[in-house]
Amino acid sequence: MGSLFRSEEMSLCQLFLQSEAAYACVSELGELGLVQFRDLNPDVNAFQRKFVNEVRRCDEMERKLRYLEKEIKKDGIPMLDTGESPEAPQPREMIDLEATFEKLENELREVNQNAEALKRNYLELTELKHILRKTQVFFDEALYTGNVPNKTRNRYQQMADSHREEEQVNLLGEEGIRAGGAGAQGQNLKLGFVAGVILRERLPAFERMLWRACRGNVFLRQAMIEDPLEDPSNGDKVYKSVFIIFFQGDQLKTRVKKICEGFRATLYPCPEAPTDRREMAMGVMTRIEDLHTVLGQTQDHRHRVLVAAAKNLKNWFVKVRKIKAIYHTLNLFNLDVTQKCLIAECWVPLLDFETIQIALRRGTERSGSSVPPILNRMETFEDPPTYNRTNKFTHAFQALINAYGVASYREMNPAPYTIITFPFLFAVMFGDLGHGAIMALFGLWMVLKEKPLAAKKSDNEIWNIFFGGRYIIFLMGVFSMYTGFVYNDIFSKSLNVFGSAWSINYNTSTVMTNKALQLDPKGLDYAQTPYPIGLDPVWQVAPLNKIIFQNAYKMKISIIFGVIHMLFGVFVGLFNHRYFKNKMAIYCEFIPQVIFLVFLFFYMTLLMFIKWTKYSASSETIAMSAGCAPSILITFINMVLFKAPDNDGGDCSPYMFAGQAGLQKFLVIIALLCVPWMLLAKPILIMRSRKEAAHQPIAPYSNENGDAEGGVLNQANSVTAQGAQPQQQGGGHGHDNEEMSEIFIHQGIHTIEYVLGSVSHTASYLRLWALSLAHAQLAEVLWNMVLQNGLKQDGWIGGIALWAVFAFWAVLTVGILVLMEGLSAFLHTLRLHWVEFQSKFYAGLGYAFQPFSFEVILETSSSSTED
Repeated sequence: MGSLFRSEEMSLCQLFLQSEAAYACVSELGELGLVQFRDLNPDVNAFQRKFVNEVRRCDEMERKLRYLEKEIKKDGIPMLDTGESPEAPQPREMIDLEATFEKLENELREVNQNAEALKRNYLELTELKHILRKTQVFFDEALYTGNVPNKTRNRYQQMADSHREEEQVNLLGEEGIRAGGAGAQGQNLKLGFVAGVILRERLPAFERMLWRACRGNVFLRQAMIEDPLEDPSNGDKVYKSVFIIFFQGDQLKTRVKKICEGFRATLYPCPEAPTDRREMAMGVMTRIEDLHTVLGQTQDHRHRVLVAAAKNLKNWFVKVRKIKAIYHTLNLFNLDVTQKCLIAECWVPLLDFETIQIALRRGTERSGSSVPPILNRMETFEDPPTYNRTNKFTHAFQALINAYGVASYREMNPAPYTIITFPFLFAVMFGDLGHGAIMALFGLWMVLKEKPLAAKKSDNEIWNIFFGGRYIIFLMGVFSMYTGFVYNDIFSKSLNVFGSAWSINYNTSTVMTNKALQLDPKGLDYAQTPYPIGLDPVWQVAPLNKIIFQNAYKMKISIIFGVIHMLFGVFVGLFNHRYFKNKMAIYCEFIPQVIFLVFLFFYMTLLMFIKWTKYSASSETIAMSAGCAPSILITFINMVLFKAPDNDGGDCSPYMFAGQAGLQKFLVIIALLCVPWMLLAKPILIMRSRKEAAHQPIAPYSNENGDAEGGVLNQANSVTAQGAQPQQQGGGHGHDNEEMSEIFIHQGIHTIEYVLGSVSHTASYLRLWALSLAHAQLAEVLWNMVLQNGLKQDGWIGGIALWAVFAFWAVLTVGILVLMEGLSAFLHTLRLHWVEFQSKFYAGLGYAFQPFSFEVILETSSSSTED
């Protein structure tokens, strides 16, 4: 937990690995996930690095695995996922893996090609079967005069008249089409025909093209195939139609075939004689049955191959990705001149230094090398990465902070405080016992079902956000239940758990019917013992009185929480200044900031407590009665403007205590003096320290060889050696290379931002009151306009009406008051932490520690594959 408050101490190390042991050592470090390697070859092209061939081999293996995965998913075969992560195989095992994947891919591709050829043949035979069936109907219709419509006979007559010079033979090679004695005038015609299959959606355009290209000298008959046919190329189901085209002459025949080719219609041979057609149909049926058997055997073989591959596919993916990650990392290393040693630079947490060395020794033993690895710490001027250790509970809160900005190295981390303040400030806005219970139960369900829900690995982005923040949702719900209990608010109704301490002197009808009734504490009997926890339920009786009372109460506690939250942020900044030994920031920034905030805004919160405790409706003295209590807002405005309060000369005093006027003037003057203190003190001190450094005498000293040299250069070198830490720890605290004009400008910006921000940020916390009031009023409106109507009906009709109304009310409650209002309160809480709280101490200018970790690499690869 120590690194949760402040990031881990990091060190830049140099790692020397023997070439034979480098692979195994990097593999052990990947399993550990505590080392971030630096690229020592930034100018070298990716295709010119040492292990580029191994990376390409891994890419090829991954491609083959993705092909197998696609085929497995196509057949709906479940892939075995034990959740275990096998170790990275040795380099010599890559050959076996490559051979296995090559064999599986070739076998599967061969099976797929054979299956596609068989399916294509099966499709052609099926289409031919339908052609033989459908065209038989056409020929049967053509054999009888009575079955041929007049339009058809006229079409045959026109074709006969235009081609009388052709040779006269029997039509269709059969008995001929006798189109009626009067229709064909006893003449025998020779008509050719083609039969085929076309996609159903292309048929209208196909028919129009035939009519226009052939000038109406062809006759088309078509019939739909009822069952869809499978396209062997992609497996889609398509609908097709059978057609037969009658024409006369070779010229029309050529034209018709070209049109069929253009519309991708498939033509099939169709015998003219009915006996030939019957024989062909019988042969086609026999071949279809044989093909069906062969296809079944082919599919069974394919299924067996895929089932065997599915058992090991997840482990294969893990192994290949680990190998690829290792070689990618090895490409970041430098190769020494002898090519027997690899040199790497890496960031490591100091606490895990020994753990990393043990892992390196373990990798050396696995590889069989006799030369141990060497891990040396290095001095550097570079800012180390920021590393905060988290678990599954703190990870979501740390993610909220990192979304604003990663903490600077060793800067105070807001995440541990956010664990409490975030759900609490959310609950102040969302306070409702019923709505909080719904949210808490949802979060608790995700927490209890954590492992099975995480194993599903859903690609729904909204669900992943909810599941990632399950602990935040659970805490927000629990805290909302607490604040709802304090507000005594459950679905806009109150609970009388402990019994009210007030006795109302009105009868029931007056209280229930008079909505404008206000409860005056003077007219009530008070038991002198307050309600144990939260608001007394009596304040829920009169709607107008309830709003007035809760407005004043929630507005004041919003300011109180806001000032305390901001003060806490300023004091957290003190820990940063003390850790980085920045005394100048303590004297020139922290102290005036605290004085300014306490003397103005914390004093205002003290006035609220004084007003609550000093003035009472039951007071016997008029000066201490509720009517004489001065307005906090007016008092604060008069205080800042040095304006005397209006005194009407009555028994009421505009001051709450003796000496208040003088104290307020003193506080404002001191607070105003803090402004030039923040503005000028730090730049003046920096300017003085630079002048003193410029006038320091040059002290000679002797080096190791006894030579006296100038001390300025060496003194600077000694300071540099001591300052091999982050920028914040340097002598000038980050301002060593800045011009004085820039320092004055920056300090002026920070001063104006803090002074004006103190006012605006204090007012910004009023959103706690505004959203809490809006949430309560929405819940009350939903109750009065929806659910209350279902409670007015009696009898069995009332039961049915209540069931329907309650369902509608429940949907609106969950959809609007829990989801939408919850999201709104969440975003406002996030803003209060990012702007009002973290701006007091958090720079967020660092960069995250990204170690070489197989776990992270595998999670990233699996999520990208699913997308």
